[in-house]
Amino acid sequence: MYGCLKGRKLPFLNKAPEEGLKVSALCGGRNGLYLEGSICGIPCLMLVDTGDNVTLVRTDLAEKLKENFIYTAPNISLKTATGEKAEIHGKLDAAIECGSRKFQHRIYVADITDPCILGLDFLQKFNFTVDLEKNEIRTGGEEIPLFSASAEHSKLCSVLANEKTIIPVISECLIQGVPEVSIKFRYAVTDFPSQVSQKGVILAATLVDLKREAIPVRVLNLDNKPKTVDKGAVIATCEPVVDIVARPQ
Repeated sequence: MYGCLKGRKLPFLNKAPEEGLKVSALCGGRNGLYLEGSICGIPCLMLVDTGDNVTLVRTDLAEKLKENFIYTAPNISLKTATGEKAEIHGKLDAAIECGSRKFQHRIYVADITDPCILGLDFLQKFNFTVDLEKNEIRTGGEEIPLFSASAEHSKLCSVLANEKTIIPVISECLIQGVPEVSIKFRYAVTDFPSQVSQKGVILAATLVDLKREAIPVRVLNLDNKPKTVDKGAVIATCEPVVDIVARPQ
């Protein structure tokens, strides 16, 4: 299943994916190990699953890619260890980015839950090594962190004000914030924090890149009195984004 190999190269595949497409599950769930990457320039989370003999991309994400789509026979399907089935719609040659490197690889398009599943075919072809003790995956001397969905993506991240800010009456203001704790996901949507109540103040939900120096939080004061936000105050929460099907303009 997930990460069953530790500190050693992955075994050689004796069969091509077309001879028998096999997956352990259609999604990683709470026990899945993920890494941040991109497919043809579109950022997404990738489930690392050594129980799969094929690499998969979700159908809706594949439709956004500009690569040449190769249709497969309609009777080809995936079967999981629990008996679930999912139809294979086709395949395409895609540029998969992990860490600082890009890999050209043929992937299959299927109705899976996660945006992408990196299977044994991909991991073996590019000499990846999985280390569960350090929660990382290695290739070409580069160490790429892995994280669990239950550990990282079940929690909201609080955003703290970078400096004291006064929001004028009936005005919109952009407050610069920073994450309260170190985080491993990159993209998130800001929302109003449930533990903070500022009467007459609303917050705009915004897609943000958490790897930037500051997180812009857009707020609007609808009250007839100025509102003060102290430095270090919680101004927003960030909910992780699993995948982006179009880059923000």
